[in-house]
Amino acid sequence: MEPKNLTHVSKFFLLGLSDDPELQTLLFGLFLAMYLVTVLGNLLIILAVTSDSHLHTPMYFFLSNLSLADISFSTTTIPKMLVNLQTHSKSITYAGCLTQVTCFSLFAFLESLLLTVMSHDRLVATCHPLHYLVIMNPRTCGLLALVSFSISLLTSLLHYLMMSQLTFCADVEIPHFFCDPPQLVNLACSNTSTNNLLIYFIGTILGGAPLLGILYSYTRIISSILRVSSPDVKYKAFSTCGSHLSVLCVFYGTGIGVYLSSTVSPSPRKGAVASVMYTVVTPMLNPLIYSLRNKDIKSALWRIISRIA
Repeated sequence: MEPKNLTHVSKFFLLGLSDDPELQTLLFGLFLAMYLVTVLGNLLIILAVTSDSHLHTPMYFFLSNLSLADISFSTTTIPKMLVNLQTHSKSITYAGCLTQVTCFSLFAFLESLLLTVMSHDRLVATCHPLHYLVIMNPRTCGLLALVSFSISLLTSLLHYLMMSQLTFCADVEIPHFFCDPPQLVNLACSNTSTNNLLIYFIGTILGGAPLLGILYSYTRIISSILRVSSPDVKYKAFSTCGSHLSVLCVFYGTGIGVYLSSTVSPSPRKGAVASVMYTVVTPMLNPLIYSLRNKDIKSALWRIISRIA
């Protein structure tokens, strides 16, 4: 069979997480609930930060940006999966698949960079508290958010260009619940050595560099906290940083795990299940962790509810 160009392939087939009809019904309910929690929780954080003047600080500015990225990240993959589960269809159009690849790359890298910026914000707040508002002024915060988005956008466009050059022998069955770039590259009929090299290079740079920055920031933060004599100050500092670290562990732990396992011993279905952690669970956990463990957010939400009541 002659290879066909990607632009001539009418559709792909997303095999999803399971072929069991009964399990698919359970998965539909579970992922619908998780998606609603993700959207509503992150919208509440954005509403609280924008409407309460007490939260107009650098930390909450970046948190609202992270919430917006979380909503977009989840919306890239979950709605299409829910439609396929409900209609018992596995197909996705060429345009839809390419859109998923582009948006997934954009918001995945944006989330990674925003988490890095937030760790830097906590480093400045902990190690330079007297100069915090001078260093993290509105101009600097806006510039950091803009640079993070610009880098993510350029990277997603590069992924789009790489995927658009691939050729396939037939309609492709993707062992995943969304169009994952490495899966598409593995299933292509054309020579993909350059694509693989670029994907792993970009993943290493934009995944490894932020992680190293986060580790550096929290190494300095923890060493600074340990030098404080007051137990109350130590507890408050560790409590604030603990919520951020828990999100980082889930996001980077599962992401790096899937990335490394795909290079050592490829197991598409296991990789798809593991991908649920950083594509679905992490965006859902962010509003729960930052709201339930944050007195300022809870106070702002109560003030909003009181005004409405």
